[in-house]
Amino acid sequence: MEHQNAVKEALNALYHHPDDTVRVQADRWLQTFQGTLDAWQVADNLLHDSSSNLETLIFCSQTLRSKVQRDFEELPPGAFQKLRQSLTTLLKKFHKGPPKVRTQISIAVAALAVHVPAADWGDGGIISWLRDEMNMHPEYVPGFLELLTVLPEETFNYKIAARPDRRRQFENELTSQMDAALSILTACLNITELKEQVLEAFASWLRLRHGIPGAVLAGHPLVHAALSSLNCDPLSEASVNVISELIHHTASPSSGGISAQTPLIQVIVPQILSLKAHLRDSSKDEEDVKAIGRLFADVGDSYVELIATGSDESMVIVHALLEVTAHPEFDIASMTFNFWHSLQLMLTKRDSYSSLGSEASIEAERNRRLHIFQPAYQSLVSLVGFRVQYPEDYQGLTYEDLKEFKQTRYAVADVLIDAALILGGDTTLKILYMKLLEANAQTGNDFQDWRPAEAILFCIWAISNYVSVVEAEVMPQVMALLQNLPQQAQLLQTACLLVGAYSKWLNAAPASVSILPSIIRILMSGMGTSEDCAAAAALAFRHICDDCRKNLCGYFEDLFNIYCMAINGGGGYKVSAEDSLNLVEALGMVVTELPLDQAKGALEKLCFSAASPLEEAAKEDLEKKHARELTVHIDRFAFLFRYVNHPEAVAAEINKHWAIFRVIFDTRPWDMRTMESLCRACKYAVRTSGRYIINTIGEMLAKIQFHYQQHHQPCFLYLSSEVIKIFGSDPSCADYLKNLIETLFAHTTCLMTSIKEVTARPDIADDCFLLASRCLRYCPHLFIPSPIFPPLVDCAMIGITVQHREACHSILTFLTDIFDLEKSVNEEQFVLIRDNIIIPRGATITRILIASLAGALPSSRLDTVTYSLLALTRTYRLQAVGWAKESVSLIPRTALTETESTKFLQALSDIAYGADVNSLIGHVEELSDVCRRNRTVQELVQAALKPLELNLVAAPVS
Repeated sequence: MEHQNAVKEALNALYHHPDDTVRVQADRWLQTFQGTLDAWQVADNLLHDSSSNLETLIFCSQTLRSKVQRDFEELPPGAFQKLRQSLTTLLKKFHKGPPKVRTQISIAVAALAVHVPAADWGDGGIISWLRDEMNMHPEYVPGFLELLTVLPEETFNYKIAARPDRRRQFENELTSQMDAALSILTACLNITELKEQVLEAFASWLRLRHGIPGAVLAGHPLVHAALSSLNCDPLSEASVNVISELIHHTASPSSGGISAQTPLIQVIVPQILSLKAHLRDSSKDEEDVKAIGRLFADVGDSYVELIATGSDESMVIVHALLEVTAHPEFDIASMTFNFWHSLQLMLTKRDSYSSLGSEASIEAERNRRLHIFQPAYQSLVSLVGFRVQYPEDYQGLTYEDLKEFKQTRYAVADVLIDAALILGGDTTLKILYMKLLEANAQTGNDFQDWRPAEAILFCIWAISNYVSVVEAEVMPQVMALLQNLPQQAQLLQTACLLVGAYSKWLNAAPASVSILPSIIRILMSGMGTSEDCAAAAALAFRHICDDCRKNLCGYFEDLFNIYCMAINGGGGYKVSAEDSLNLVEALGMVVTELPLDQAKGALEKLCFSAASPLEEAAKEDLEKKHARELTVHIDRFAFLFRYVNHPEAVAAEINKHWAIFRVIFDTRPWDMRTMESLCRACKYAVRTSGRYIINTIGEMLAKIQFHYQQHHQPCFLYLSSEVIKIFGSDPSCADYLKNLIETLFAHTTCLMTSIKEVTARPDIADDCFLLASRCLRYCPHLFIPSPIFPPLVDCAMIGITVQHREACHSILTFLTDIFDLEKSVNEEQFVLIRDNIIIPRGATITRILIASLAGALPSSRLDTVTYSLLALTRTYRLQAVGWAKESVSLIPRTALTETESTKFLQALSDIAYGADVNSLIGHVEELSDVCRRNRTVQELVQAALKPLELNLVAAPVS
């Protein structure tokens, strides 16, 4: 009683107290209470208590449902009968509502059925028990119907803490009782007011995808009831759900496929096609039209393989789907977009024709089908183009409205790509260009209303990858048209995007050299119009300099002047610091195309423009500068070093400007953003220059070592990774590389002596073990014999269970690389050292890996952990299986049965003897599922495996 009163008081506070703090406290208390053993009895008592208010009933029904789903194992062995009786009484009590309470009780009973074998419900399982209850208590049929509806839904509800074997048994129990369930529903059809509920239950049972013969369903009373309800006004939602599930059922392999379901298809498709007229009926309710559109889309998606044959019957469906696509409401029209994509794949992919045998037959049939469907895709281009047009009140769009509009444009762009793949890009372009001429003619060719033209230009942008670079009929006219556009921001932005997208066409055009100056002027105009327009122009500038670099080599000075104005804000340009990097990249590509002597001079000018502001800043108090004031210029260095592919020229510039880099290293080593930017620039300098940078590399590494020990910046580690990759095998660098890795790793292992410390520094862990994997690959001769190798393995063991995804992945990858050492470094001395380190730790590593599979890490990491365990097992074979057996034996049998553990260990043993990895994955998933099935079991398993206890053993290195 005390707990019951406490629950009522907490609920009252949660819903009615004026103080937010009190409401939050009440919510926390109630959540904690739901996890207790007392919650069973308290929730049950309050549900049976006639004085409980609605808030109490809803909370207690949710609590009881949750307890049955997750915590059923808390109850003593004989509790099932009493719990079933109590839940049945409650289902009867709330048979008329409240609906929320009745639904929760129904789900609780269904969850109970998942846990408890059919035999415990009596002959015929829960369906027979339910039929008997309905026969004895016909007044409670509505409540029992809801239970019948949720039963198949709970088959795939992984919130229910059932073992995988039991879940499969339950699915088999239900499918074996399908006929009995449908008989109950058929009998209930006679009760008119229950028809909607009966049809919803029927739809739910169809989702089991049990192979009921099409001939049986075609004449079934439930199917007939659903089809007849399609003509109701308003449309029956339940009947639409049934027909939708029937469509999916007929296409499901488990139902025998389309050929076995032909009698049913012949019944339902004509009924759906008869609804086509409703799509154009403006008096029809929008929700009804949406439901009809959904049925047409389901037919298209499910029978696309049949439709792709191009038969007369299939073309009737295609034309109906075009009508749906033509609907003015985008939500309805877009239902068909997936069909047009799937049909495009069926028509264009070679696999669709593989049964025809010869290449000639395949090509002939492919051409026949493409010819049949081209008119439909031509219509499709016309039907979707207008949907990307800006609304008249576009300036008043909210952020969410604008976001939705952009999503609409990208969805239409995907449909246009599908059309281009069927029609060919050049043909699609012609259709769009005719639309553009029509739009211009309607607005008097003066762009007073810029929106229709902008929409068509967007569509032309969307298909750019599919238009031939030698297209000579339409694109020259489009490019000429762009030069006469008004200075309207959205229109100019799309024009800039289009120019960038057609950069390859511009390069191949016969008049490329004469066109390019006018195109550059369009981009310059875009840079001065708005920030979004400037961003599009900068991106286009990059594409053009990439693809037209040979034609632009003679214009470097002009391009450099544009660049200087853009980064300095001259000429009214509105290019942001971030977008200016596109311009840096663009010029870097042009410089790459220049001869070395010219490239050196061009790169010198570009680097000088980046270095000058940094040198000016260094004359002042560099420490007081905001990081952004420095990184904007350092990032330009990084892009130049990355995209100018002249190693000698880049090395000369990094050597020349090393002095300012050194000053920044020494002045701001505490500043993460500045150090990340600086290390990125150095990384690209190292990557591009290679051996040419040898004079600077020694001091660069000295700076990294010194500052890392004081400031622990992760970027020092990833810069070291790049150095190791380039110079790892260079004998002349061996001494200072060995000193580098020993210093960095020694300091890192001191920083991360517990999982708490690894969790606090995930970026360091990530970059440290990425570097370690690089060392294994590029300088094993320096790394493996090093005294730092064993402590680093210990550090990795400490960090395996870190929750940070990237850090965890890097640690597991490092360990896997060690286990798989023979794949990359097959030298006996290194393998012996590896074995001396891993074998004494093998049992502990295996225990931590199995604990990770069993819940210490999120289930999303299963693949990575499994691969590590797989590598360990393949290397150490039966010894690793023994370690696994030792670990699994620690898990209590209440959590993992003998049978379940034997299956897992047998799969691991098979791997040791060379079995395929796929044989292990299913068993790993099952082990994980069993050990995570609820919080209590997961805590029990983790308490047994103790993944944070390492039991490290010191081993001599030989």
